[in-house]
Amino acid sequence: MNKADGGNRKFILVEMMDYADSITAERVKRVIQGYGQGKNAVEGTGGDFSFYDLGEPLLIGENLNEAVGTEKIREYVWFMETKQPYAPVDGPNPYYLGVVNSTAYYFYYEPQRVTVLDYDFLATIPERTESAVIYADRCSIDGDKLTQMGIVFKKIPRDITKL
Repeated sequence: MNKADGGNRKFILVEMMDYADSITAERVKRVIQGYGQGKNAVEGTGGDFSFYDLGEPLLIGENLNEAVGTEKIREYVWFMETKQPYAPVDGPNPYYLGVVNSTAYYFYYEPQRVTVLDYDFLATIPERTESAVIYADRCSIDGDKLTQMGIVFKKIPRDITKL
């Protein structure tokens, strides 16, 4: 149809079976490149093709899937918050993700324990910015006080599912 009306169609093909990389991908490549010989030759449509395998789901029910790994979860949170690729930051705070537009982002998460946004945690933050978004399991600081400090608390995993 692209050739018939000069369209510029794009599509995403999703295949759930284990033959996606061999059969389905090969068929799509042949449509793009053309196939057949002599009188039976069919001209290709042109275009390009990418094949991706999906990884583990980020969430299992309402819980983080720890099999994904903390670093992948950090990448997801950073990208969904900032729409920028994640680049790990070296520094004294292992929960610091980075800063965008004067807002610092923290992902205070430990797979085997409950993390709490409290004054002790805030004391570990050397980075000072106009505002901060901090993910943690719980928060023991009053919402009005957080607002005064320019901090937005986001609950793990609830607020990750809303991204």
